Amino acid sequence: MPPTQRYARDVAVVAFAQSDHLRRTDELSEVEMVMPVLHQVLAATGLKAEEIGFTCSGSSDYLAGRAFSFTMTLDGVGAWPPISESHVEMDGAWALYEAWVKLQTGEADTALVYSYGKSSPGSVRDVLTRQLDPYYLAPLWPDSVALAALQAQALIDAGETDEGALAAIGARSRSDAQANPHAQLRGTVPQGDYQVAPLRTGDCPPIGDGAAAVILAAGDTARRLCGRPAWITGIDHRIEAHALGLRDLTDSPSTRTAAERAGLFERPVDTAELHAPFTSQEVVLRKALGLGDDVRVNPSGGALAANPMMAAGLIRIGEAAARIHRGESDRAVAHATSGPCLQQNLVAVLEGDRA
Repeated sequence: MPPTQRYARDVAVVAFAQSDHLRRTDELSEVEMVMPVLHQVLAATGLKAEEIGFTCSGSSDYLAGRAFSFTMTLDGVGAWPPISESHVEMDGAWALYEAWVKLQTGEADTALVYSYGKSSPGSVRDVLTRQLDPYYLAPLWPDSVALAALQAQALIDAGETDEGALAAIGARSRSDAQANPHAQLRGTVPQGDYQVAPLRTGDCPPIGDGAAAVILAAGDTARRLCGRPAWITGIDHRIEAHALGLRDLTDSPSTRTAAERAGLFERPVDTAELHAPFTSQEVVLRKALGLGDDVRVNPSGGALAANPMMAAGLIRIGEAAARIHRGESDRAVAHATSGPCLQQNLVAVLEGDRA
């Protein structure tokens, strides 16, 4: 029988696909990077493009450097016959949320969600400063690594971690990534020099290009398309103050609230896929989600092994769902983040059918 119903309709992730994540894909356009992933995820269900009820994508025009760049990737989807389509200027996890809402309304029974990012053409550290408050913070040009270092130092000063513990998180993540053929970094990766103290190279995510896609389906359609659907039994996202000075960087109340609303704390989970691009952020997220040592965290390697901008959050949901599909997990939590220092957070709880 399926997990206890919390919403109007039971909706599940029934297929997941991702590209190999590479440091550079100069020879590929966004369309050429996305198309194989779309073909793979459709093939996994046997669906044709015209059988998809709703399509939603997530990306950022800032990475592409041109307005409405996402319209070109629709060539990879195929916009004829006409399709019901939407786009979010966010990580694909938020595109999945929009698609989930669409299925809840009953206006569609299936949805294709995809996202992609090419960080290699420019300096992603500089691009991400455009997320900051335009009056007080952005003019100072603090980049994403410098801000993450402030968060890491706050955790160290509070006695919640140290540099050795952070190094162990990085080592564990990239060791786990050895079993992930799509990861950009696998195996032993030296901690290296300081990027911005106390964060070393091994505490930071790789810069690279990649794409991902999932298919959602409701009710009996999900059971027909997948042997063991990953039911989304709870999903929610919350946002915190834009100004970093108004937040306690050692905690993430928005993650905790989203988890509560998604029903995470009702029963234990066995797997957690956390969108923690920096080792210090895993410390914050573990505390906010109440994860103990018995929970397998980022068995895919997480964002420390592959961090394609605008797709890494959707990949966390896809990786958690894939483990349920394979019978390696019964109840998992997936997390996605956007903005500096875990400003906005999405939490999804996924469960397999119970015997």
